[in-house]
Amino acid sequence: MGSLFPLSLLFFLAAAYPGVGSALGCRTKRAQGPKGSPLAPSGTSVPFWVRVSPEFVAVPPGKSVWLNCSNSCPQPQNSSLRTRLRQGKTSRGPGWVSYQLLDVRAWSSHAHCLVTCAGKTRWATARITAYKPPHSVILEPPVLKGRKYTLRCHVTQVFPVGYLVVTLRHGSRVIYSESLERFTGLDPANVTLTYEFPAGPLDFWQPVICHARLNLDGLVVRNSSAPITLMLGEAPL
Repeated sequence: MGSLFPLSLLFFLAAAYPGVGSALGCRTKRAQGPKGSPLAPSGTSVPFWVRVSPEFVAVPPGKSVWLNCSNSCPQPQNSSLRTRLRQGKTSRGPGWVSYQLLDVRAWSSHAHCLVTCAGKTRWATARITAYKPPHSVILEPPVLKGRKYTLRCHVTQVFPVGYLVVTLRHGSRVIYSESLERFTGLDPANVTLTYEFPAGPLDFWQPVICHARLNLDGLVVRNSSAPITLMLGEAPL
């Protein structure tokens, strides 16, 4: 009979103070975290930030790059990098992880640093661009054939060729322009553009220049040839 008294007392306390039982239950649940760590109450999160450095990086095609992902989470549950680029080595320390990206050949890629803290996931994004500006832009001396000049422009070792625009200017006037968007190669290449220019008497003494331009979604890279002037003695009859 003596063992019934504590049980009846417990029922009495639960009836008189309904909050006591629920509070005890909450304490029991909060104490059961993974690996002994306390769980955060439902609906709460720890404020934290995630950063990536550098946020924008340009590399020659085929090269590697390191990205550093840092965060302010006291105890991150998970940290990872999501990207289509091939990953290499990883280095880490308190509050940061560095990832190596290998053989970058896509002209524009993204990498997302993800960190999960107290059940909430945040991320930061870096943009990686692989491009090679034209090594040189060379305009050959004009060659007269019949009543037209043959203009030939060479653009060397450029990438990505599919985002290259080659333009011929005579004085302040554009006489020809071509976009090479049909090319999809993943290596630097040489490009030659040939155009027949029907020059007349008013075209004498005006410089001809070949311009090469890479349009990379906001990043514009330009290079130009030395000017060549159409001389009077070169005019067609």
